[in-house]
Amino acid sequence: MRTFSGRTVALLESRQSDELAGMVRRLGGTPVLAPAVRERPSPDDAGPLIARIAQGQFRVAIAFTGAGVTALFAEAERRGVREDVRRALAAMAIVCRGPKPQAALKREGLRADLSTARPHTSRELLDALASTNLEQVAVVILHYGERNVAFSAALTARGAIVEDFCLYEWALPEDVAPLHDVVRRVVAGEIDALLVTSQIQFRFLLEIAARAGLAEALVDALNERVIVGAVGPVCAAALRAGGVVPDVLPASPNSASLVGAVADYFDLTAREMDEEH
Repeated sequence: MRTFSGRTVALLESRQSDELAGMVRRLGGTPVLAPAVRERPSPDDAGPLIARIAQGQFRVAIAFTGAGVTALFAEAERRGVREDVRRALAAMAIVCRGPKPQAALKREGLRADLSTARPHTSRELLDALASTNLEQVAVVILHYGERNVAFSAALTARGAIVEDFCLYEWALPEDVAPLHDVVRRVVAGEIDALLVTSQIQFRFLLEIAARAGLAEALVDALNERVIVGAVGPVCAAALRAGGVVPDVLPASPNSASLVGAVADYFDLTAREMDEEH
């Protein structure tokens, strides 16, 4: 039976924290909420680039996230050019990194011309574009949270004329006390599982631990005592870069699958221990 069996599960998610906490409770776990990320407006002036999009100056649009698409249309609405942006995008080749930007486009009456295979990382995005001639093609990339510099550089190397668009940046929460508490509790052995649904979450958690002089102790505890779940390969790579080996990656790279996969891990481990005895 899929269950956490009363274990304590730390969640770093911000946007869907209540939803994930509910999933953990329904599977018999005790969630500990420590939102690790907030979104703040980028200091860059988006006006000139939105005007260029509305004027149809790009041939290809690449959407990394649903939130990035939604933010673009919200800003276009604020500037009175929403319909112009929609028409311009309809005339472009639109490429999406997975189902979330596709869903956001569908809400605007638009569809993607190209999307990625699982697990929907920038690697799959580059693979999807491999047969597309980008020489001297004007491309706008809709980032969200932070710019994927390596991806933009890869397109530039193929001759594309790239413009990066990022309305919001990731930052630490204004109240970092819950993150400090999770660090303390992980080190003290009071947390059974940690679920990471975005690579920036772990990077910020490690930053908070470093401020407290507990980075090494945190990494040791995560490797030795805590079951660490990563939503996908990008999160897993961030964990490994920080010295932590993830224990669980779900078959499908989404938060609900991650919660279930970690519960399954505990259930399987418990059954194996019963069989040994």
